[in-house]
Amino acid sequence: MDRSCNASADLFDSSLNLEDTHYKEGYAEGYENGLAAGQEETRQLGLKVGFENGEELGFYKGCLDVWNSAIRLDPNQFSSRVQKGVKTMELLLARYPFKDPEDESIQDITRDIRLKFRVICMSLGVKLEYTGYPKDAEDKSSASW
Repeated sequence: MDRSCNASADLFDSSLNLEDTHYKEGYAEGYENGLAAGQEETRQLGLKVGFENGEELGFYKGCLDVWNSAIRLDPNQFSSRVQKGVKTMELLLARYPFKDPEDESIQDITRDIRLKFRVICMSLGVKLEYTGYPKDAEDKSSASW
């Protein structure tokens, strides 16, 4: 009788542990799937943010190229203050750590570039503003650059 009791106890023990076993298996499977999905989501977010940052910096670089062309054509067209601001903004863009997206100075440099851009625009009396790439027809008509 002891053997049948032990066999019954083993049967019930495995039934009682079934929920715990399934919970652990489900957790492990969910963890693995979540990890894979999270990596893909993070990669997509990184691509999006990287593209947006590159687009904004490209806008500023384009403005600098135009201003530098105007300065080369007629150095007296812009005040020495504006010319100094353009040169400073060039140096800030050159310092931007394109190859190291985890560099902690990125936010500070980006803030400084935006600020310098606004100062130059105010000094020139122009209203330029980076608003991002127009997403649809409505945005195209309201773009201020």
